Amino acid sequence: MTDTRDRLLDAAADLFYREGLSVGVEALTRAAGVSKRSMYQLFGSKDEVVAASLDRIGPGFNASLLPGDEAGGGSRGRILHVFRVLDEVSAQAGFHGCPFVATAIEIKAADHPARDVARRYKDALTAFFRHEATAGGAADPERLARQLTMTFDGASAWAVMHGGGLDGEGVRMAETLLDAAGLRES
Repeated sequence: MTDTRDRLLDAAADLFYREGLSVGVEALTRAAGVSKRSMYQLFGSKDEVVAASLDRIGPGFNASLLPGDEAGGGSRGRILHVFRVLDEVSAQAGFHGCPFVATAIEIKAADHPARDVARRYKDALTAFFRHEATAGGAADPERLARQLTMTFDGASAWAVMHGGGLDGEGVRMAETLLDAAGLRES
């Protein structure tokens, strides 16, 4: 059953990111090569599949944004790394924005299980920004972390809306916030 579960979650993550949450159970199970019966044996509902597929891609998505432990550049450089990665991926074909924001926007029910998953991964990015802001000596690390997350999400949405890369604009916006917070080169 693990193989079936993996195929289902991989297909769900791909389809939901590319086509949105309106993808039906029939299309999902066909893409995964599993029966509807198998899906419902593993998950009680499509909502649970949405949440589990988002949780499956979450660690990899966040890890792809963050600098490794060996990365230099101090706190400012580590924060800007995230925006440079966004700048790079936003110009690639198939970029549909942050999967957590995209999912949360499509879900209207406050108690949907995927909403909690999406929030957890966005909160993890904010926690990274807060940690670096604190390490870099920002006067209000919590506020700066929220502003950086909002800037990230806004830049990501802008790239989707305009169908192209950010051309460094997200990086420049983050630099403006870091300058205002007093995080200079370290």
